[in-house]
Amino acid sequence: MHPENRSEAGPAAPGGGMRVQPRGHPSLTWQSQLGGELTVDERNLLSVAYKNVVGTRRASWRIISSIEQKEEAKGTEKHVGIIREYRQKIETELEKVCQDVLDVLDDSLIPKAESGESKVFYHKMKGDYHRYLAEFASGEKRKGAATAAHDAYKNATDVAQTELTPTHPIRLGLALNFSVFYYEILNSPDRACHLAKQAFDDAIAELDSLSEESYRDSTLIMQLLRDNLTLWTSSDGGEAEAPAAETKAEEKAPEAEKPAAEGETAPPS
Repeated sequence: MHPENRSEAGPAAPGGGMRVQPRGHPSLTWQSQLGGELTVDERNLLSVAYKNVVGTRRASWRIISSIEQKEEAKGTEKHVGIIREYRQKIETELEKVCQDVLDVLDDSLIPKAESGESKVFYHKMKGDYHRYLAEFASGEKRKGAATAAHDAYKNATDVAQTELTPTHPIRLGLALNFSVFYYEILNSPDRACHLAKQAFDDAIAELDSLSEESYRDSTLIMQLLRDNLTLWTSSDGGEAEAPAAETKAEEKAPEAEKPAAEGETAPPS
């Protein structure tokens, strides 16, 4: 799914309403007066709104970083300086958007989450946005973002294993993104493959009990898990620099830079 920036997304919420509004460039404003947790529709709209804003910048960062490396190899310092400045601008925007999301999660969404599904959804989301920060950070900042992402994914997994079935699309999406984190951020292909294979096998074992309502989303994510396993276990390790897939693959970058599938569970359309 190719992201499209939207100026505003979010229905009215009980007790005052919810509005997610990209402000000018990357920044998002959160205005909420809620008596409880968001509805499923509100939760999905919030997630998609943030994902659209950050997705275009992640794709741009990958492309610009690739161009920067090629120009450095050519030794064209003038071009490299201009490209580096633009890359740093994208990183600043990404950092702000991700921090906005994380603040909303920590200050409002996670504390108000009551159902197991909501808890898994928000902790997974927290892991995703710390992972996005780790993608371009370096040194201690990268280490801190990676640790925070791992902790969030682990918290989500602990709840998912007791509250959600192996075929639940949110649990599958969590496994998909957690495995991408192991592969791309922690450089641990063995753990990534083990996690992805376990999630796929567990879902296959209970495929007969899969509800018609979530069949499409669940089978899509299972296919992405299998695609990543194929990429990661191929004889040459796949494209040397090709990251794994996330649910919904939101970037349409050039093939050499195309990310592996990530998971973003959305309502059926």
